Amino acid sequence: MLAAIDVGLKRIGLALCEDGSKVVLPSNAIMRKNRNQAARDVSDFLKEYGVTKLIVGIPKGGNSEEEMERRIKHFISLLDFQGEVYYQDEYGSSKEAKEMTKGVFKQKRDGKIDSLAATIILKRWLKVAI
Repeated sequence: MLAAIDVGLKRIGLALCEDGSKVVLPSNAIMRKNRNQAARDVSDFLKEYGVTKLIVGIPKGGNSEEEMERRIKHFISLLDFQGEVYYQDEYGSSKEAKEMTKGVFKQKRDGKIDSLAATIILKRWLKVAI
């Protein structure tokens, strides 16, 4: 099983894909209270679904690229995960997710957009990996 995460300061978007499949589905986002709680919740999610490959969105471009990459990689180091970790450019994924859902989602803070962004990140990685 493959999973992608879109790590944010308030929410972590999640998406899943069966090995060998190109069907990517969003999962419920994790609300982030602090990094230890979030790392525990993401680790539990990865174990629950038997994830062996984790694709992590990293923003490329922008003025805070290096700082965000450092923070995201630190967060990944907190996970209890023994599988393979890959990093994928996430530039524009949240904006793309918002565009896809214009007029569909009323509540913007429930994590649906974040998990759709994770879905976009995983689809981008699958195009490169296959």
